[in-house]
Amino acid sequence: MRVAFLGLGIMGQSMATNLVKAGHEVAVWNRSAGKQVEGARAAATPAEAAQGVEVVWMAVSDTAAVESVLFGADGVEPSLTEGMIVVDSSTISPSATRKFAERVAKKGARYVDSPMTGSKVAAEAGTLLFMVGGDEADIERLKPFYAAIGKKLFHMGEVGKGQATKLVMNLQIALIYEGFAEALTLAAKLGVDAEKLIPLVNASMVKSGVVEYKAPFVLNRDFSPNFPLRLMRKDIRLALDAAKEVRAKLPALETVEEVYDLAIEDGHADLDYAATLLLLEKWAGVEVKGQAA
Repeated sequence: MRVAFLGLGIMGQSMATNLVKAGHEVAVWNRSAGKQVEGARAAATPAEAAQGVEVVWMAVSDTAAVESVLFGADGVEPSLTEGMIVVDSSTISPSATRKFAERVAKKGARYVDSPMTGSKVAAEAGTLLFMVGGDEADIERLKPFYAAIGKKLFHMGEVGKGQATKLVMNLQIALIYEGFAEALTLAAKLGVDAEKLIPLVNASMVKSGVVEYKAPFVLNRDFSPNFPLRLMRKDIRLALDAAKEVRAKLPALETVEEVYDLAIEDGHADLDYAATLLLLEKWAGVEVKGQAA
């Protein structure tokens, strides 16, 4: 099948690579020059990439980037044709997603929101999990693509529900990790060895997938970005904005947003979101040797 893949970031480049490996005819575009995918056709614009394809798949940074890729200068809108499917694996506003879908529909094309969860490693291995909003028939047509880049998809309902679910998931990730980071900070101040603490955590009811995945990186003081802190803050703000729209109060997330704001002010925007630990340690006066960024 013919697909245009737009956005070759940490996740997108591996996803596009796996689509090529699965035998699909792939055209790629990235906002910044220099990124390529072996076996894919490089396009100069989103519109060029989308010419003659069956599916347009996006994985870009935020709501504004999706809008630009779809409807901006050189966006895909003029290349949309009857029956084409636009898939968005970015994490963006659910309400904006519904508006984008309505505009795409005016060209006779279909829209599926399909944000993912997983790590850089999962993207490379093609084992991502997808939260999907859209029509069942459209999702059925996309299954050959999902088979190449993920291990499971969860159909959450109509367009917009995939994005809504992703915000709910990232809310939990942010809160769980922040609890872990605060626990490590207090442990350091009380003289509790983290290398002894973490096996206990993983053997107890405190265990979580977030801690299990992040602990080895934290122990190695490796804060290289699997998911940059600035993008997690973006998702936190999206969740808070969505909460305002439906009149829900999220006090814990509001507090964590402040931590992220200050961590970015402290220079950690492009590190992994696990780097909020560095700010907590700084506030607490924890001295750490052998730290790697």
